[in-house]
Amino acid sequence: MPTLSKIDLLGPQVQEHLSRGALTSMDKAKTESVWQRPYVNIFKHFKLEEWKKSTKEGDVTAVMDKTLKCTVHRIRGSIPAGNYIQLPKTSTQSLGLVGRYLYLLFKPIVSKYFVVHFDAVTEDSQVIRISFSNLFKEFKSTATWLQFPFVCGAVKGSVYNATAKTAKQDLVGLAPAGVKWTCLMMDLHHVLSFYLNRHYSHLKSIKLCSNMFVKNIFTSDLVFEPSVTVFKANRAGLVLHDVSPMPREMAFLVPKGENWHDIYDYIRFPSDGVKMPFDSIQRGQSSPLKTDHPTHYSPVRANPRTVTVSKAVQDRVSLIQQITSPETAPCRHRRSSQIIKNIPEIHLDTTVSPHRDKDNREWEDENRKGAPTKSDECTKVIPADDGGIHVFAGRSGRVVAHKCSGDTEEAICTKVSTPTRLPGQKIKDPKGLQPDPILKLKKIIGFGGCTVKCAAWTKSGSAVVYPCHATIVVMEVDTGQQRFFIGHTDKVSALSFNGNTTLLASAQTGNVGLVRVWNFNKGSCLAMFKTHVHSVSSLSFSFNGGVLCGVGKDSHGKTMIVVWNTAKVNRDGEVVVLAKAHTEVDIQVMKIASFDDTRMVSCGRDNIRLWRVRSGALRSCPVNLGEYHCSEFTDVAFEEGHLADKDPADRTLFACSKSGHIIEIDYKNVVIKNARRLFPSQQKHSHRREMVAFNSGAGIAINSISVSAAFCATGSDDGYLRLWPLDFSTVFLEAEHEGGVSFVSIDPTGLKVLAATTTGNLGYLDIPSRGYTTLMRSHTDRVLAFSVDGIRRHLVSVSEDGTIRVWDLDSMQQLYDFVSAEETPCAVTFHPTQQIFACGFSSGVVRIFNVGNSSLLAEQRQHRGQVIGLIFSPNGEYMYSAGSLGSLALYNATEEDHHVIRILGNVVARGSYHGPDALTVSSDSRYLAFVGPSEYIVTVMDARSLDEIIRVDVSILDLETTTLDTALKVCYPSAAISQLLVTTSSNKILWLNARTGRLIRQVCNVHKTVSSSLAVSEDIRYLLTTGEKVIKIWDYHMKQDINFQVFIGHSETIQQAIFTPDQLSVISVGDAIFVWDFLAVAGDQDTSLPSSQPFALHRAETPSIADGGELFQNSGMPRQSVPVPSSSPPQLDVSAIERNEQDEFLSDVEDKDDHNQRDGSITVKRTGDSFLQVHENVRCGADVSSFLRPISCQEHQEELEEPASIVGDGDFPHSCTRPDSYKHFIARFKTSSVSQGAVLPDGKEDLKLKVVIGYNGNGRGNMVWNPDTALFAYSCGCLVVVEDLHSGSQRHLTGHTEEISTLAVSHDAQDLASASGGPDKTGCCIFIWDVTGGCCKKVLSQHTTEVQAMAYSRDDRFLMSAGDYRDLTIALWNTRNYELLATTRVFDPVHDLAFDPTAVSEFACVGVGAVHFWLVEQAGNEVQLKVHRVSIPDEVGAGELTALCYNSDSVLYTATNTGKICAWDTQHNRCFMTWDADEGEIGIVQCRGYRLMSGSNTKKIRLWAVAAVQEMRLEGTGARSSSVLLEHEMILDGTVVSAVFDDIMDMGIVGTTAGTLWYINWAENTSIRLISGHRNKVNQVIFSPDESHFATCAEDGSLRVWVMHSTELVVQFHVLNQSCLCMAWSPTLNSRECADKQQIVAGYSDGTIRLFGVLKTEMELKIHPHPVAVSAIAYSMDGEVIISGGKDGLMAVSSPRTGITVRVISDHKGSPITTIECTRKKYDEFGLEGCEMWLAVSSDRRVSVWAADWHKDKCELIDWLTFPAPVKPEVYDQSSLPPSLAAFSPSQSGVVVYVGFGVKPEITLYSLCGKQTIKKIALPHWATSLSLSPGGQLIAVGTNGRLLKLIHYPCGKFQDFTRHNDAVHFIRFTPSGKFLLSAAYNEVLVWEVQKLQSNLTNVQYL
Repeated sequence: MPTLSKIDLLGPQVQEHLSRGALTSMDKAKTESVWQRPYVNIFKHFKLEEWKKSTKEGDVTAVMDKTLKCTVHRIRGSIPAGNYIQLPKTSTQSLGLVGRYLYLLFKPIVSKYFVVHFDAVTEDSQVIRISFSNLFKEFKSTATWLQFPFVCGAVKGSVYNATAKTAKQDLVGLAPAGVKWTCLMMDLHHVLSFYLNRHYSHLKSIKLCSNMFVKNIFTSDLVFEPSVTVFKANRAGLVLHDVSPMPREMAFLVPKGENWHDIYDYIRFPSDGVKMPFDSIQRGQSSPLKTDHPTHYSPVRANPRTVTVSKAVQDRVSLIQQITSPETAPCRHRRSSQIIKNIPEIHLDTTVSPHRDKDNREWEDENRKGAPTKSDECTKVIPADDGGIHVFAGRSGRVVAHKCSGDTEEAICTKVSTPTRLPGQKIKDPKGLQPDPILKLKKIIGFGGCTVKCAAWTKSGSAVVYPCHATIVVMEVDTGQQRFFIGHTDKVSALSFNGNTTLLASAQTGNVGLVRVWNFNKGSCLAMFKTHVHSVSSLSFSFNGGVLCGVGKDSHGKTMIVVWNTAKVNRDGEVVVLAKAHTEVDIQVMKIASFDDTRMVSCGRDNIRLWRVRSGALRSCPVNLGEYHCSEFTDVAFEEGHLADKDPADRTLFACSKSGHIIEIDYKNVVIKNARRLFPSQQKHSHRREMVAFNSGAGIAINSISVSAAFCATGSDDGYLRLWPLDFSTVFLEAEHEGGVSFVSIDPTGLKVLAATTTGNLGYLDIPSRGYTTLMRSHTDRVLAFSVDGIRRHLVSVSEDGTIRVWDLDSMQQLYDFVSAEETPCAVTFHPTQQIFACGFSSGVVRIFNVGNSSLLAEQRQHRGQVIGLIFSPNGEYMYSAGSLGSLALYNATEEDHHVIRILGNVVARGSYHGPDALTVSSDSRYLAFVGPSEYIVTVMDARSLDEIIRVDVSILDLETTTLDTALKVCYPSAAISQLLVTTSSNKILWLNARTGRLIRQVCNVHKTVSSSLAVSEDIRYLLTTGEKVIKIWDYHMKQDINFQVFIGHSETIQQAIFTPDQLSVISVGDAIFVWDFLAVAGDQDTSLPSSQPFALHRAETPSIADGGELFQNSGMPRQSVPVPSSSPPQLDVSAIERNEQDEFLSDVEDKDDHNQRDGSITVKRTGDSFLQVHENVRCGADVSSFLRPISCQEHQEELEEPASIVGDGDFPHSCTRPDSYKHFIARFKTSSVSQGAVLPDGKEDLKLKVVIGYNGNGRGNMVWNPDTALFAYSCGCLVVVEDLHSGSQRHLTGHTEEISTLAVSHDAQDLASASGGPDKTGCCIFIWDVTGGCCKKVLSQHTTEVQAMAYSRDDRFLMSAGDYRDLTIALWNTRNYELLATTRVFDPVHDLAFDPTAVSEFACVGVGAVHFWLVEQAGNEVQLKVHRVSIPDEVGAGELTALCYNSDSVLYTATNTGKICAWDTQHNRCFMTWDADEGEIGIVQCRGYRLMSGSNTKKIRLWAVAAVQEMRLEGTGARSSSVLLEHEMILDGTVVSAVFDDIMDMGIVGTTAGTLWYINWAENTSIRLISGHRNKVNQVIFSPDESHFATCAEDGSLRVWVMHSTELVVQFHVLNQSCLCMAWSPTLNSRECADKQQIVAGYSDGTIRLFGVLKTEMELKIHPHPVAVSAIAYSMDGEVIISGGKDGLMAVSSPRTGITVRVISDHKGSPITTIECTRKKYDEFGLEGCEMWLAVSSDRRVSVWAADWHKDKCELIDWLTFPAPVKPEVYDQSSLPPSLAAFSPSQSGVVVYVGFGVKPEITLYSLCGKQTIKKIALPHWATSLSLSPGGQLIAVGTNGRLLKLIHYPCGKFQDFTRHNDAVHFIRFTPSGKFLLSAAYNEVLVWEVQKLQSNLTNVQYL
């Protein structure tokens, strides 16, 4: 008998590849799984009969089956969990089977139940259990477990079978008599994708439980036809027709003359059955060859003549998709009508969903004309979202496929007898919601959940790891950034690190004691295993990570200890039990000794025990506690450090107890060395505590202890964290907390101590600075509701712990806390515009709070029951509340008391389950909707009067169900579509017409439990629902194949979830507050609209050159067809159109013959006599020369009316949506504009720009460096800075008026190009600079907006520039005279471009979706551009290419926004490899030789060895992606935006978004700051009294000190999550000792004042004199006091020595203080004592002048000045008014100089002696800053017009200086008057004052 080998089954194409060794270049995963092709016989491979690699339990025997005539295994027993076969032998091992389909050959035992478990592993290493059984009544799912009911089939004609035919629900339960042998095929890939939105990786284990017979189990990537055997296939030649017969090992015996399907059952899951329960495993409606199937599989090998509505068409139409081309394969049927050059990918889904029935009927009606009506002539297959494919299958076997919009221009019309598969083609996956994933967890506000005694430091001390319910959070302590370990299904109860923090172990509570071991650096789960205990309370890793110990309770409640061997967990995930033991003693904590993996210590109630593992047994020895034997010990810790002359075990063990004892134990001798006890202090009225040994009374309970080599830390119930020396002689540092300290941990550096409290707070004490930082605060109970203030980015949450908390969304810090002791807050809502929120309580009270001043505004008691709904109208005029007893109240929200307008009773459905969002208001504030008066009714009312408008009874909308449906939640989308959404108790979402109540559509089976929350995005594109513990994001219009994505993370039911107002985030609450990044780009085109390449919609100047079907426009040029909208056309609101109208509209577009547009040539803008032709989707590896055909103007000269104007500026349809890539430049938004009335110096300038401080990190590629010529240039604002790296001197190229986006330098370093936006947004300017002379050679203007990238060709003949996403043009310039040679528009935004160094006329550009390879051909004056567009391969998995670079061996490297780097063969324009190079988006790649550098938004730069890449270009080599090696990695201070390296990639310069330019030396692995600047706004600049240093402070909380003569950064102080708003330098004293104590005092946005020691470089004092932000600050002249002013107008006088606030001045209360300045005066001047006077200015145009003698505590008012306001000040926007500023005149005693918003712009000089204005100087612009020169009669003024004005105020003459790129908001002269520093946003410019040069000789020069 002829047989087929496994190689035969692979097919001829694969055999050919095998013979050539082509498979050796596959990636590692595919290569390792080749042995599993075409299938794996699992029982045979694992030698089941030997039971070495598998295990059996209970009654498992081998028996002979009479039907199959072979040996099978019988598994029986009353308890399935006790009778089973398991593969592999242990749960820590893995099968590693990668086949997509699993085949189980089995038969249930009659009248018995059976259970089957499969453990599948996803690509992110998550283990998912898939179970099915006839014991299950319905489908259930969790994040890690899917349970499917199994419906047993019966013999034909039986009572069971007859009953099942007529029953709506099949007979789920015991296997019936006559049950058949079954071949079950389960698609594991689809199951995980559809039900959990995860990607299948491999099969881990199988468990077959009683009661069943099983023959075998197989895995394969092929779909086998059970009724076709190998013999039949050979005899009929079906293998040549791609029919996969059932292999002999899998085949069932079929007696002669019998039909396979009459004897056996063939079940494919996902099932095609329609009987309930749905999501069950059941036999289909027909035989496998005739069954409709709703999912997408690989081809089924069908009978060659059967092409009907069957499996062969419906489930496997992808066979047609890859018909072998006649050019490449012999034509078997000579009746083909034409030769096909290229075959499109065809994908068909035959699913007929309930929502598309109407569409399908219309489709049938439209296409019935001209089609055979008899079923035997032609059978129609209804497509569903197939991209325009119509498939007809007739009796003759003729298959015709028409693709209306595809990737090729040829129509398909070919006859085949059977479909065949093309090798290398890929079947399209079902279209789903994009992007995938659409949510990314960004941050979690919460700590604890199960325990607050669990947290850990990383080895570097830079991050803290802690549990938050079921999620493990890693938080960077400096930045607050979080990353997460998700996978636990219950609350995490224990954590532990190994010594170098590379392995993390975590355990969860609950009955399933699950432990996970993670690779901490990668964030992946290495192993997951069930323990022998539940409620694991303690975990401890050994130092080397080889041993893990856990403590918990067994099923009887006894304490159990388990020790695992984890030495192999990193290699293969194997974890083996070393030892386990039961004990009667209580164990609270158990730790493994760092010096010995086999030794452990534990403590608990009444005991401390030492443990040791020896010979597989765990033994213990108790410590003799003596008189302390009745203590409850809470923690233990080992003495740190190693001594060479001591035994490693000879060390001290510390233990602490609830009674306050600290016990020191000699570990080696097991004896107590010392005991001490902590008591409350006996001193009254003292908050201090002290250690008293052996005193009487109750001690303070100590909960945790941590020991370092130098000191010990303890945490106790009194809320104190205490630090002790190791002899416990005294407390040298302590920190008090709100609640008891439950956990302490000293970081590995010994500089920080982590503390957790019982109130859910987590923070750390920084020992050097003695500062305490709170990392996280959290609710201590379930979060019930929340609301978001979108304007201020605040979040308010309410919880069962009785607190109302207000959080900052960006920093996660708690801002306010309102506590309600007697009632629970249960609903909350923010006012849409004001800083107030309303909160509803369980008592029915509604209270309105003002967040700004933390006050209660009003209280309303209108409800008796719990408040279940509370909401403001979107316009802010009304507020509504609903009670659980049915009442509804309307309030006037425009009044502060929020008085009641109307109250209704019994209108809202009773009960609390509709809360906390029982009410919804339409976006136009016109309608209010809710569930009521009964749970079956949804009521819509007038929102202004509460008059009822309509009622909708949801219980009658579904006529098929026998149960009444009830409404749960209601939600209004945008009022533009007039719809109302309702969720029901039967897990449906109903779309109702908001005006008529008519049902528009519905979606069933939304969640497995009832939906707890419902929300719609602002753009009505996405829908959010929550159910139990998961979040689902839906396509609002339900137009995808898979319309939702599922997200896990919560461990409890989600109470509420919404989109944030800016639609950038999703927030969900329940166990904690989860903040998710919403990754969908707002405003994307609806995916249902037809998409093609851009064409002009209205103009006629865009001719199409392809032949055939011309339609002429007004210009006379042919047009191929009706223009189709581009990928982002003008948005059309079709959401309000009825469904049939939409379909008619879409069909009208799709019916057009537009295949030429999809892949035809298009002509874009030309300059001179050149056209550009674009071709897409050329097959990789094909010769592209035939596609690069130039189209010259002469070919169409007769048809062009205006040949010089092909495409205008506004007639090319393109997307104005910014690409989802940081690489794309976006100019910083500015409210200022360039002043048009500047008076520039006509002769000698009084100011000369000396130094520019900073680098513009917002630019892209805006730094150039030539290693050969040492040219180094970069941009800062609108300036180009050319700096000498040796001397540090600068030259400045001026001329730009807007922010410079990018730079480019010629290869000979003679020309420098810089680009920026033009003045008044008129267009973009490119300046060409002569580097040597520093002058501008030419200004180029072509692009309409910004320039994204520029590049010079290798021979410097050409300059290429690319516009941004709004411009979409590429321009080619001749560098000889910088004339424009050619320009063209592109379809998608360009991110980067580069010339090929080996071919001067070739360049490439990358952007959205593709790489463009360009060729420049120049013949005389005619320039022709040719382009070949190659799409990104699907395997890359990225939508955007962000950067590119060439090497010298015909390889182009491109980077993606997903962190991959791709290598392209430039000779064939194909991508031949890719590798994962980063975790984030890569924006920079540089290649030199065989070394490649990459930089990304993860702040990392990496150096790769890519020598193997060149080998991979040659097929058949052994190189693979793993041959690319990572040589070096560095982490910088921001996202990488520019980089240049030398020719050997040894050194280079890299720029980051933090405003820093770094010198990088790979050889020495060093990084040095070259240029430093601020990333955020600089608020103030001050100088040291001796002018040797100056300091700057910024919005990001940084304070930097610079050296004046070199402008080098020397010291930086940074306060996280606060803004540094003002500062002052301590005055100089004569004493040298005091001079060494220079201080800077700074005021911050949280109301604190911090004093920093400049020489000590540390914070010396922190005081908090203000409740609001500190806006102005100054030292007194003698430095004895600090005067500070806040934004509330209050001023505080504080002592810098003691930190005590000695005086508060409230004269300016209510108006922010803008300026405080001190100066000297004569002792009795103005009749007041004191040698000092000072002034304060508030924004209400008031100035107060004071005389002070601080030594005598005297401060008296000299004068009060009020300057006039405009006639109608209320018409001005108060937030945008110029500030009020004043200063003492340095040259005229007693004169105050004032500027501010008044009647007109002017400077006022006021004499305090004469009490009158002595002079006014008119200004052309309002002043934004002011400074007076100490050495001359000069006034410097900054304006909002970006001008710096220098005024000589005796004569009033002035000069304007235009070097800034934004409003000049701060200026200041140096103490000597020699220099002036000006600041505009983050730019700081240093000017040299020219007039005073001859008079100043003792000033240190720059």
